[in-house]
This record gives sequence, structure tokens and C-alpha cells, in this order.
Amino acid sequence: MKKIILLSLLVVPAVLLASGSASGEETRYFMQTGREYDFLPRVVNFVIFISLLYYLLANPIKDFFTGRTAGIAKQLNEIEEKLQAAKDEKKEAQARLVTSEKKAEEILADAKAEAVLLAEKIATANVNELALLEKQLEEKISLEERKSAREAIDEVLSENITIEDINLDETKVIEIISKKVEHGKVA
Repeated sequence: MKKIILLSLLVVPAVLLASGSASGEETRYFMQTGREYDFLPRVVNFVIFISLLYYLLANPIKDFFTGRTAGIAKQLNEIEEKLQAAKDEKKEAQARLVTSEKKAEEILADAKAEAVLLAEKIATANVNELALLEKQLEEKISLEERKSAREAIDEVLSENITIEDINLDETKVIEIISKKVEHGKVA
């Protein structure tokens, strides 16, 4: 399609310029050359002009387009390298993310296990401490009972036994103590 358009752009002006006048007058070109049209010399001049242009400009134009092609290819290669590097970084980041998620799960599992162990340890320590406190309380109660029994005996002995009763025999002392004990039970 482009060739047809270019050919028509070249041929149409040549045909228009080559046409002679319809009135039969002789044209200036005919008077100088003896020919009625100058189409053939113009085509030859155009071919020579195009050949000169091609000879002078073909290599620079080819070099320009070759350089442009190489530049585009270089840019494309750089873009592909950057794209590949970005893909590699993405894969690496995803691998690190997966590793981090696994580590996080492991840390959570370890933390839960530690929490359970710590809770069991605290519960065991509390049970042991409660048992120790109960034992101490029982010992204190028994100590207080013995202390109060001693005090009661001391009180009974100090109230009921006087210096005159010291010469009493054993039966008298047992009798006094048994009275005091019976009196303490009744009260």
C-alpha cells in the first residue's frame, strides 16, 4: 500500500507537468528542445538525484537505524535483567516470609509450651507452699495446745499447791490435779 502511494506521489506531478497546452501554442520547452514534453529528462534527473542521496545518506541512515536498534536491544536487555532481578528478589522475599512464618509458629508453640510448664510449676509451687503453710499451722496449733496445757498445769499447780502442801504425799497431789482436770472439763 505504501509503495502505491509513493509511486502515485511521484507520477502524478510528472504527468501534470508533462502535459502541454491544448490551444496548440508552442511551448517554450518545445522551442528550445524540439520536443513537446520533458518527462523523460525529469525522470532521469530524479533518478540521478535519488542515486546521489542514496550514495551519500545510505550508510549514515543505516548506521543510525543500526545504532537505534542496538540501543533499543540494550535497553530491552537492561529491562529484562531488572525484571529478572526483581523476580529473584520477590522469590527470595517470599522464601524469607515463609521462613519467618515458620519461625513465628515455632516461637508461638515454644511460648505456649513454656506457659504451660510455667503454669504447672507455679501450681506445684503453690500446692507445696499451701501444704507447708498447713503443716506450719498444724505445728503452731499443736505448740499452742501444749503451751496452753503447760500454762493450765502451771496455773493449777501454783493455785492449788502451797508451801504447806509440799509435804503432801503422792495421793494428795493426784487428787488435787484430778479435781482441777475435772473442773476444767466441766467448765
